[in-house]
Amino acid sequence: MSPVVRHRWPVSLAHVQGFVSPHSHRLKTIGRPQEAIEAYRAAAAANLSFGEAYWSLANLKTYRFTDAEINQMRSAEADEKTALADRYHFCFAIGKALEDRAAYAESFRYYERGNALKKTECLYRPDPLERTANLQKLLCTREFFEARRGFGCASAAPIFIIGLPRSGSTLIEQILASHSKVEGTMELADIPRLVQDLQGRETQGSIPRYPGVLETYGAEEFRRMGERYLSDTLVYRQAKPDAKPFFIDKMPNNFRHVGLIHLILPNAKIIDARREALACCFSNFKQLFASGQQFTYSVEDITRYYRMYVELMAHWDAALPGKILRVKHEDVVQDLESNVRRILGFCELEFEPGCLEFHKTQRSVHTASSEQVRRPIFTEGLEQWRHFDPWLGPLKAALGPLYQGA
Repeated sequence: MSPVVRHRWPVSLAHVQGFVSPHSHRLKTIGRPQEAIEAYRAAAAANLSFGEAYWSLANLKTYRFTDAEINQMRSAEADEKTALADRYHFCFAIGKALEDRAAYAESFRYYERGNALKKTECLYRPDPLERTANLQKLLCTREFFEARRGFGCASAAPIFIIGLPRSGSTLIEQILASHSKVEGTMELADIPRLVQDLQGRETQGSIPRYPGVLETYGAEEFRRMGERYLSDTLVYRQAKPDAKPFFIDKMPNNFRHVGLIHLILPNAKIIDARREALACCFSNFKQLFASGQQFTYSVEDITRYYRMYVELMAHWDAALPGKILRVKHEDVVQDLESNVRRILGFCELEFEPGCLEFHKTQRSVHTASSEQVRRPIFTEGLEQWRHFDPWLGPLKAALGPLYQGA
């Protein structure tokens, strides 16, 4: 690791104690990667066993580790005194470093170990999510929505981008946020918070209130919920007179709540960012998330979640025909202009050439793809999983018919 230029970026007490400051991550978010690199390296230099600093470098997706850095990470990860969280951060960082060097067999072993270590502290249980998804299918039928036609808040301002993480949703967000009438925000937690309120406090063995409780509300209640969503999300938007008429909510897990979104905001646009099953699931397997997405740390959990997503989206397509635009990541990458025009047309927006040059748009991007969407479109990542094909048998088997090569 090269020396830290301390007169340009002093190491704070927080770094010395083993902490990447929020400002360091903000540099990445707002598109100042070189300064972010300096901050992350300063944190790593201050504490050689601090795995998060190394993973933060790897998570830029564009950083390339030196031999010395890789050796340091290997040594720290193998040290029994290294804390669990640091170990799995090191594993994911080493996996990325070795993948960049085409050492795929060893890279996969580190990804696998990182997932196994992370899984030991996860509390994820798929059964409650699958139960709720099945209840949605039973309740939220086409007839259910027809009986509630005209309910909710009439605003067409929100554009929801849903799907799975690592599905190309950030690219769609960046394309839309490059339009003069659309504001990019972030993965907003307002719909999940509303769902929590509707669920109330559940106890062991209790019957869940959501989604069944939706049957008990009338037009006025759904209108108030929609207005509350718009009010609560104002904090993430530009103040007048610079406010744009439309804004994006890119919380991927909102696919589980399309019915609720339609009931409270029937004129909102919903875009399903879809990626080929094997590529999407493996990309999640390689990704260490800052928080949430606990389904991504085992092959069984990832594939069960992907299957739930596909089946629930098929239900929404049948119950709300024409409501959702499905955008396949592979199509966007291979034919950018046609798909940009298709997305804008669905959102009832005029075509603007700036949407094709999305990588030039200056804005904060909060996801792991922040540096990737600041580059022109590239096709190299479409079949990146093929480098790891010899070790993906269990993932293919778990996906079954969802794997297109099956």
